[in-house]
Amino acid sequence: MIAAQLTARFPNGMASLAILLHVEQQTGSYGAAGLVLAATSVGQAVAGPVTSRWMGAWGMRRVLTLTAAVCVAAVLCLALLPLNLAGYMALGLVAGLSTPPIQSAVRTIYPKLVNSSQLTPLFSLDASLQEIIWILAPVVITLVSTQVGTTEGLLLVAAFLVVGCGWFIASPEVGRVRIPRSRRAFGRVVLKPPVLLATVIGFLLIGACAAVEVGVVATFEHGSLEAGLVLAVFSIGSLIGGLSFGHIPIGPWAMARRLIIVAVGLSLTMVMLNAFWLGGTLLIAGIGIAPALAVLFAITTASVKFSETAEAFGWAGTGQLIGAAAGSAVAGFLVDSTGGAQGAYLAATLFAVAGVIVSVVFVRAFPDLRHRDPSPHPDTETLSIPTV
Repeated sequence: MIAAQLTARFPNGMASLAILLHVEQQTGSYGAAGLVLAATSVGQAVAGPVTSRWMGAWGMRRVLTLTAAVCVAAVLCLALLPLNLAGYMALGLVAGLSTPPIQSAVRTIYPKLVNSSQLTPLFSLDASLQEIIWILAPVVITLVSTQVGTTEGLLLVAAFLVVGCGWFIASPEVGRVRIPRSRRAFGRVVLKPPVLLATVIGFLLIGACAAVEVGVVATFEHGSLEAGLVLAVFSIGSLIGGLSFGHIPIGPWAMARRLIIVAVGLSLTMVMLNAFWLGGTLLIAGIGIAPALAVLFAITTASVKFSETAEAFGWAGTGQLIGAAAGSAVAGFLVDSTGGAQGAYLAATLFAVAGVIVSVVFVRAFPDLRHRDPSPHPDTETLSIPTV
């Protein structure tokens, strides 16, 4: 299941860069490419909670098959059709709207695969292994798009969608786990304090990571080996943290402690901007990322009914997507206004510090899972019992 979902989500680490390179080559404008990426991101942010909720109404396999088919068609059209900017933006929006909700599906399935004592370590392992996507996918798509062609890069994205989603959809667990239809109005689940906290903190954490990416690109040249290696070390730190600390029980202060590690590491990046110093400080910051994400997943699962888990993870994913856009935008503005990469690292630090503050101020809203089953609440309903 882990291997299948990682393969199915691998295009998430490829698609943005593939679209950016292809549209820039076809139009000769990075501005146009940015607009297409913005349309794609808007589509993903809007669709996340909606398609995740559909899985409870129509079944996981139906929703995943439909969205994957539409997404593959949109990517193929982006790759093969001669389009103007409006056409690229429209297809980017469709590709974003139809992004298969693999993340929501698999994190809904996990509580049914393991017992309650294994669920938190499983979430940590998942958060750690997803770093493989962010280490390998950009390298693969850059090599293909620059050495072979941007059309071939998008075709590779489509191929991974077909193979990965097909593998995941065919998994027996996807057929066995059925999500009950939620009886609550759409959007109500995000108002639950732990789900809202997971969405807000996910926004801040991923915003910090996106700002780091801008800072590394601004520090080194776009195509430099140092930039790729430094970002890889950042992801390796997250992988190490998740594998090392994923077994630690989650209490109300767990999120604050993990985010302090991230904030301290990011604050040190502004001292020097050489590759070795940045690699070391980002390795420290990365150690807190996967464990923090594991807390987000666990408090979300433990706070909702099983019928609400997919939609709750959809909202959390939307928060992270918006955070990525906000982090990139703020960091880019600060780089331009200050004339140096320090502005991006300052933005990353501020996002992380804001996450620490939120975690401390609202610590009472975090569930204490140290001696509690982190599985979702069972769905119950009133039975009509005939009386004589």
